[in-house]
Amino acid sequence: MKGITLLALSIFSTAFLSFTPINKKYIVIDASHGGNDFGATYGEILEKNISLSIAKEIQKINEGQDKYEVILTRDSDKFPTLFERTDQINKLNPEMVISLHVNKDLKKETPDHGFEIYVQNSEGSKQLAEKISKKFDTRKIEGRNLHILRETKAPAVLVELGFINNTQDREYLTSTKGQKEIAQKFVEVINEY
Repeated sequence: MKGITLLALSIFSTAFLSFTPINKKYIVIDASHGGNDFGATYGEILEKNISLSIAKEIQKINEGQDKYEVILTRDSDKFPTLFERTDQINKLNPEMVISLHVNKDLKKETPDHGFEIYVQNSEGSKQLAEKISKKFDTRKIEGRNLHILRETKAPAVLVELGFINNTQDREYLTSTKGQKEIAQKFVEVINEY
């Protein structure tokens, strides 16, 4: 009887342990704006659509990868508030947060172009910003007191992907090729982190 009990316990332990979930690490991609909040606009071109499309592409490229799971703060045209976003992020306790935005230059006749990266005041955020900067045409890395950066406990960066009213940036950001290339570079940053 003792042998049967030990055998049953052994089988149960093996079965239970084989179904124990692997401790996955999370990466959060925040697709900015959404719903009635369009973000930067240029005619019919909306920041909220560009940020969501690139966020989904990052998640798609990363699928099936064992090291990290990419979680989006929104996966449709809805608007979670900044508080809802940071609450979701902090519950997940991710390795990093990348908030995707598109810039608009209202001051110049010839708009600026290129990436801008904003960070919270932490070493992890600054290191993440440096890694992203090496992959893209980055104009600057700068500290900013923004809700998503300030209230997120994980290393977080807010990335302006280019200027919607700069012809070159806009054409790249709205093209399938451009969005795939941007997403691929972010996945490389995630995997090198």
